Amino acid sequence: MTRATMVRAVLALAVSLVAVLITLTMSPRLGLDLQGGTRMVLQAKDSGTAKADRESTDRTLEVLRKRIDSLGVAEPTLTRSGEDRIIVELPDVQDPRKAAEVIGRTAQLTFHAVQGPGAPAGSGTEDGLTLPDEQGSRLALGPAALSGAGVKDASASFDAQQGAGWSVSLDFHKDAGRDWTRLTGEAACNPVQDERRRVAIVLDKQVISSPQVSPTVGCNTGLPSGSTQITGSFSADEARELALLIQGGALPVPVEIVEQRTVGPTLGADAIDASARAALIGAAATALFITVVYRLFGALAAVALGAYGVISYAALVALGVTLTLPGLAGFVLAIGMAVDANVLVFERAREEYAQYPGRSLRTSLTAGFRHAWSAVADSNMTTLIAAGLLFFLGSGPVKGFGITLGIGVLASMFSALVIARALTEIAAGSKFVGDYRGINGIASPGRVRTWLNRRNPQLMRSPRRWLMVSAVLIAVAVTGILVRGVNLGVEFTGGRLVEYSTSRPVDVETARSALAGAGFGDAEVTTAGAGDISVRTGELDNAGEQTLRAALTEEGGETTKVRDELIGPSLGDELRRNALIALGIAVLVQLVYLAVRFRWTFAVASVGALVHDVIILVGAFAWLGRTVDGIFLAALLTVIGYSVNDSVVVFDRVRELWAKARKEPLGAVANRAVLQTVPRTVNTGMGALFILVALAVLGGDSLADFALALLIGIVVGTYSSVMTAVPAALLLERGSKAPPPVRKSAPRGKSGAKRRDPLDNGARV
Repeated sequence: MTRATMVRAVLALAVSLVAVLITLTMSPRLGLDLQGGTRMVLQAKDSGTAKADRESTDRTLEVLRKRIDSLGVAEPTLTRSGEDRIIVELPDVQDPRKAAEVIGRTAQLTFHAVQGPGAPAGSGTEDGLTLPDEQGSRLALGPAALSGAGVKDASASFDAQQGAGWSVSLDFHKDAGRDWTRLTGEAACNPVQDERRRVAIVLDKQVISSPQVSPTVGCNTGLPSGSTQITGSFSADEARELALLIQGGALPVPVEIVEQRTVGPTLGADAIDASARAALIGAAATALFITVVYRLFGALAAVALGAYGVISYAALVALGVTLTLPGLAGFVLAIGMAVDANVLVFERAREEYAQYPGRSLRTSLTAGFRHAWSAVADSNMTTLIAAGLLFFLGSGPVKGFGITLGIGVLASMFSALVIARALTEIAAGSKFVGDYRGINGIASPGRVRTWLNRRNPQLMRSPRRWLMVSAVLIAVAVTGILVRGVNLGVEFTGGRLVEYSTSRPVDVETARSALAGAGFGDAEVTTAGAGDISVRTGELDNAGEQTLRAALTEEGGETTKVRDELIGPSLGDELRRNALIALGIAVLVQLVYLAVRFRWTFAVASVGALVHDVIILVGAFAWLGRTVDGIFLAALLTVIGYSVNDSVVVFDRVRELWAKARKEPLGAVANRAVLQTVPRTVNTGMGALFILVALAVLGGDSLADFALALLIGIVVGTYSSVMTAVPAALLLERGSKAPPPVRKSAPRGKSGAKRRDPLDNGARV
């Protein structure tokens, strides 16, 4: 065992042990879509006295935190997003209506002198502030004498002895207490039962109480701060809510709910179970596949794959990453993608062993790792770029998917280049493996490579033919987009999507008729799997949702809300715009990266294949009538990373072979590069397909569209990286005057002589 192998083995063991320890001692942080609850995005708005900037939004967040803490929600999360948005997550809150009413109210509490009866509404003689009191009689009010900001404490109490019912007691700060005494003292100067002896307490421009000042209070004497009570026909809940709003304080700026998502706990638990089954079955199928293809080394790679799963999961837990449903899917998907680096190395080692039969098994394996490094680094970098775009440009669960995918890529590189390398190098040094080379998986070229070497098909003889096929596919996709249209989800259009589960089966037509009778004739009603009903409407508040559910209850019995998504129209426009920006930036960044790492012709051809994949995937969803939403965007950006990943591997080989044979026609070089990389492409694609098929079949309705998008994208991306990108590059190179790439020289020692491979003893025959 060499020193480098020993270092890798110790590092792999240490990291794996730490990962196991974290996995056993720490629990994951589940997102609301997995544990159930409500997520709201609040948009701060400018008011007449304050601007909705970072400072006022932070103050608003603290007021909201006090209110939510008083609601008794377990482990709520409040964070500011950008300059003027606040994200509120309430675990286990299934009915957001009450929470929305409490946290969304501005709670602008003011105290006014009553100047007398108010003019009737619409009479045209109204002057100043005129509001109806508790009984509906209109009162003319003076300017606000003090505000709720002066209230030091507020508490709800029940007076059983006097029979006064529920009331709210107020205690003012020092200066506000003097203002209160002055206000009540001036009111006491008016005769008993005179309207002007009343004091109006106004909450959000609604009179909640307008009591007469007690006859025992003298003129200009007033009430002391600690003896003030707001009385009225309050129920227990109303009194507590009023005390909560007053004590929490007024919001510095008003807020509007622009997004609201509610997921039932049953749906979240089912999603976790379904994803776990898909992960186990898909990973087992992938491990079995690489074991059959690469035998002993494949089995060792499968062990490294298991270590990857533990390390990736431990990293997510240790970093406190919130695991969402798309993030869970990303974690499962990354298992299939983790095989890619191992396949690249093993296929390269097979080539080295076949090209130099006298080499030892260990030398061929080391050469495989060395030559595959550039392709592994470039291909994983493109996926990391896609993950970064998902994190910075996505929102909500899509961000979680980006984080999970990024961590998965880094963990997969460690798994392949450290753990798998240590295991395979130790095995390659074994006398048993050396004597029985047929069991290692590298000594034989493989069936796909053998077939290609025997047939030697000239795939690149007519590059225009393949581009015509791609043009036809794009035409079919564009036709679907124009004819069928793209079914944008609520996330991009705004509106509300609610999914219900009924105790009695309800067909779509019956549900549609029931909702039309309740005033929701424009609602789109569909089935949502397992007999559930999905209802999509335009703008619909929480009270309207209650009415909608009541209409379904009459037909289906007990109706439970499984999922609820509300997106404001302004946010829908913004998300749709951001999605297009994300796609544009993804294409641009990939183009720049590839142009730097490769030739501009290779970069343009790769990006052309990428755009080809995006159009076909969107067109396929248009023909199938599937919803295009934020989760689809996550899948689309992942496909972009995967497509460029494949193109990088092919062009990396083209560059290498072309540098060795600069005078050979590029078409012949490209054809040879394609044939050499096809086995890797097939084996990597199979590893990812096992995972995605498991997700599509076992992942449930929540992941079906996500898995379908990735399945289509990977198949199309595998095709385009060979049959679109390479032919396009060949045509572009005909007009390019840039010379062929220069072959990299071997590293040299201090004396200037070429440095020998440490595994090469220098002997020659």
